[in-house]
Amino acid sequence: MSKQLLLVAAAAGLAAAASAQDPAPAPTPAPATAAPAAAATTPPPIQFETWHPNRPAKEADYQVAKWGPRDLPSPGYAFRAAKVLPITAPPIIDGVVVTKNGRIEAIGPAKDVVVPAGYERVDCGDAVIVPGFVEAHCHIASETFDLNDTVHPTNPEFRTLDLISMEHDQIRMARAGGISTTLYIPGSGSNMGGFGTLTKTWAKSPDEALVRFPGSLKIAQAGNPERGSGDLGTDMMGMSEGLRMTLLDGKRYHERVAAWQAGKGEKPAFDATLDLLRGLFLHEYPVSVHTQIYQVVLQTLQELRLELGLWTVVVHGTFDGYRLSGDLGPAGVPVAGGPRQYYHDRATNRMHGLLGNWSLGGQHGWRDAVPGLGRDGVGVNTDSPVIAQEQLPLQAAMGVRMGWPHEWALRGLTINPARFLGIDHRVGSLEVGKDADLGIWSGDPIDPRSYVEQMVINGTICYRRDAKRPRW
Repeated sequence: MSKQLLLVAAAAGLAAAASAQDPAPAPTPAPATAAPAAAATTPPPIQFETWHPNRPAKEADYQVAKWGPRDLPSPGYAFRAAKVLPITAPPIIDGVVVTKNGRIEAIGPAKDVVVPAGYERVDCGDAVIVPGFVEAHCHIASETFDLNDTVHPTNPEFRTLDLISMEHDQIRMARAGGISTTLYIPGSGSNMGGFGTLTKTWAKSPDEALVRFPGSLKIAQAGNPERGSGDLGTDMMGMSEGLRMTLLDGKRYHERVAAWQAGKGEKPAFDATLDLLRGLFLHEYPVSVHTQIYQVVLQTLQELRLELGLWTVVVHGTFDGYRLSGDLGPAGVPVAGGPRQYYHDRATNRMHGLLGNWSLGGQHGWRDAVPGLGRDGVGVNTDSPVIAQEQLPLQAAMGVRMGWPHEWALRGLTINPARFLGIDHRVGSLEVGKDADLGIWSGDPIDPRSYVEQMVINGTICYRRDAKRPRW
């Protein structure tokens, strides 16, 4: 990372540490070559918002997507800890979070919160309570793990919903790592792997664990799906055209259904292959795109977001794709970066911190500096089991080590991916009415020495650390 970016990251980290509220993000850094007089031309603070203008306002308004249950039975608890980090509000010293029947009922300083009679008081001591983490790129919600089926180059008829199981080693470890919600998607064996599922990592059954199906359509714009045999194309042009053809088929099917609903045509024959694609054009869920190098991220932006008008989220986001942060920002395309958080630029022989570069912008080898995606446009993921899912906070720590502001990293584990995926009304922060998903940590979750002491999902304590285990 350049000296300029390191200085900016340090300054942004100190500024962010002063407050965890939702004020304007830190400003974009000025070009490294700018003279002092050019400071007046520094762009205003970055205001990032994920682009999905037609997204339904209420869950009941969704036509294609199915939402999971809420208000699941759980005991009344009052969790008291030395520090509570709601994420979208200031930290609470000596705070209490009151939960029952799957939701947060109250949150605030212990001196101000009235605990209802009959609720169990859970003294967490010196712990830190944060929201359960949201993982935007996961392949471990089934015992079969990574799903790389390649029946066709594009497989919109595939789905992960039927494969989810709640009790196997890797999902249990995910809970122990603080992850409460995960987007379980197919692998990158084909350009369009199928539809993923947003699920909690603990529940009494997969039906109770469901947050939303579809969670997203998994697309791999290039890279992994490339095949020398020619069945999926051997270059980006062929693969991009295959994606376009399938998505345009889905768009035409959607338009015929919409016309019938408006009384302007006959009801089209049900097409199981194309029906879930309708939700993409209704902005009920995004495409999550495994994409990374500059050229492929550019194709993702041009084809999926600008040409086809899809709610688009970049997952993976490695290598030198960060050079397009100035283009993704205005288009409302966020990035969940991972599994690696560094990039060796062979042109300059320098190591770059990817999450810091995506967030802060900078010179990036160009003549003029580009703006970043700011505080709200970047998250982190593991691509588990490529990286074990319980190491999600470690990936965030690596991002901070290489220039990502610390307070931004906490948001990148919680509210940011929740917003990217359209589930922030349920998860991602500690607020009254949201799901009672709490990670009770021994210390700062971005510190690799910290660990989860207890995990609460939908109001139920589903993990307690074995006191006999080594601390680290």
